[in-house]
Amino acid sequence: MLKIEKLVAGYGKVRVLQEVSITVPKGQLVTLIGSNGAGKTTTLRAISGMLKPESGTVMLAGADITGMPSHEIAKRGLAHSPEGRRVFSTLSVADNLELGAFTRAIGARPRGEIRQDRERMYEMFPRLAERRAQFAGTLSGGEQQMLAMARALMLNPEVLLLDEPSMGLAPLLVEEVFATIARLKERRVTMLLVEQFAAAALDVADYGYVLENGRVTVSGEAAKLRGDPAVRAAYLGAAH
Repeated sequence: MLKIEKLVAGYGKVRVLQEVSITVPKGQLVTLIGSNGAGKTTTLRAISGMLKPESGTVMLAGADITGMPSHEIAKRGLAHSPEGRRVFSTLSVADNLELGAFTRAIGARPRGEIRQDRERMYEMFPRLAERRAQFAGTLSGGEQQMLAMARALMLNPEVLLLDEPSMGLAPLLVEEVFATIARLKERRVTMLLVEQFAAAALDVADYGYVLENGRVTVSGEAAKLRGDPAVRAAYLGAAH
């Protein structure tokens, strides 16, 4: 479904990614783990068009989307829930969800039943239903993360990119976020997850990649990575 081959990208003269290759099969959850500064967020930005790659290819459902602007990539069915949530703070929860379906509303993607999908988001995230008329900027951090995920899902995407969904959240809310990701996995939503809590990410994922200094150094089934001594020592800690 999503295939990245030899992706090179960076900021100005600083090259962050060094020929990164990742495959996300349809209906699977793949996680990308690594230390801060390894290039995880840069990878997602290069995939979704927020950053133009220097070289390499990004293929979505067999089509080359490398270097396309973000709005064109969204039309092709790739949704990005970014690091830091970035909700539209002066708009209501309901309006944020409507904007998530914008490409469907203008006919750039299959329209389907937008209203029904919005109600489905309220069922999946009950707190959003309670706050549907509330300005997004007044929500708690956990509620904003739920809204960012729900907004991305309103695209009815082929692939969902999740960038650090647990960042800045209390442990109880982190558990809630991962329970939601597990439910999306059960529904066969194709996802690429970047996450600081490597153990939690590997627990829920089908497959994983370890990124170090802009290069993939280890990859494999998530369960095998959890048992890899080097991965355990570097990212999971002695308790895991």
